[in-house]
Amino acid sequence: QVQLVESGGGLVQAGGSLRLSCAASGRTFSTYAMGWFRQAPGKLREFVAAIVWRDGSTYYADSVKGRFTISRDNTEKAVYLQMNSLKPEDTAVYYCSSSPTGLGYHQQDYWGQGTQVTVSS
Repeated sequence: QVQLVESGGGLVQAGGSLRLSCAASGRTFSTYAMGWFRQAPGKLREFVAAIVWRDGSTYYADSVKGRFTISRDNTEKAVYLQMNSLKPEDTAVYYCSSSPTGLGYHQQDYWGQGTQVTVSS
């Protein structure tokens, strides 16, 4: 059994910062990339950021480029999302994910339970 456990969400004013953490536990599993998706009320879950485990390459949605930074801890098999200059439109439930093959939504095989991020204007 593999578990991804997120933490770090909360309520912040526009312009503020939050740091999300995701720790993997359980049996050893193959990882091509880990990343973050988010889902706002009434909207589809969307890609936010990902990091390729082998070489640390990072990818971001256009809406968060320059504001969010994804990083990883190889030893702990953890991934982090530093979110700066937050906007009200960043409000969503943020999900950590892991994929053995790629970055797309349907390529993720493990998901965390989600952590709420709320940005007030």
